[in-house]
Amino acid sequence: MLTCRIVKVFCKQHQNAKMQGEVVMQTAPAQSNGKVLVEGAAANWAGSPVAVTADNGHSFAKALEHVIAVNANNKFISYNNLPPDVPKVKTKSNSKGVLMMDTTNADAAAWIVHTVPGFPKARTGYLFPPAEIQKGHLLICLTIKEDQIDTIALTLRFATPLIYYNDIPDTEMNSRPNLKKLVSGESRILPPLAVTKDTATAAAVGLKVTIYSKGEKSRYEIYRKILLKKLKSTVKVWTARDNKLKSDCRIPERNIRLVTSPISVNGDQSTLENDVSHVCIIKLIIVF
Repeated sequence: MLTCRIVKVFCKQHQNAKMQGEVVMQTAPAQSNGKVLVEGAAANWAGSPVAVTADNGHSFAKALEHVIAVNANNKFISYNNLPPDVPKVKTKSNSKGVLMMDTTNADAAAWIVHTVPGFPKARTGYLFPPAEIQKGHLLICLTIKEDQIDTIALTLRFATPLIYYNDIPDTEMNSRPNLKKLVSGESRILPPLAVTKDTATAAAVGLKVTIYSKGEKSRYEIYRKILLKKLKSTVKVWTARDNKLKSDCRIPERNIRLVTSPISVNGDQSTLENDVSHVCIIKLIIVF
């Protein structure tokens, strides 16, 4: 899983090392301490020093500290197909994340994408669902500039996430039409039913991030019908199996290869049965 911190909406890892890029934290099934991967850190996974269930001292808590507690300058939307304390919600989306901004004059924002149901609870303190320790999870934190918020909001409109918390003021919404439509529920998109958008992290030499999103009415399988056609390269996929996603070796260098379970992430074992994260690898490029 991934860890980061927001102060002026910057990602941070563990404690106070400010990041203006990307942080990823992965937890293996039945492991309370995760592994952290930080942009620019020689692409090496490092152990998280504290269990993800603790309320401080690790990147999950730091990434969300101004989400779980009141902060006058940090405003956000939080979405989850299984929101905290709301049972039996019906939605076709499986998106989970937080999109936040600093409402002062500072140009600071962050987008967190994760796989944890019932998490986080807004403004009520940090609580990682205890039952989720038995599953593998992933959390990605991107530090972005505020001019990227509406681009991300457009891609989220295709995914139709269930927004369970929003305190972004109207003054910020009015200048961002896609964010306003997303929050108000105007997420119906006419064909085409998929979109690809580029954004970048806020570092001096920003990390390019490409977002692939498809609408709930799209029958396209995301890996075969969208990613494979866009990337024109062989992809290795770690995700739950179904009757649509199958290995395909018909076209050399442009096919799908399903990663066999179990796998090891820097010594932590993970299996498809207990891991809800999804990872796609194109040669040496990793797609979450």
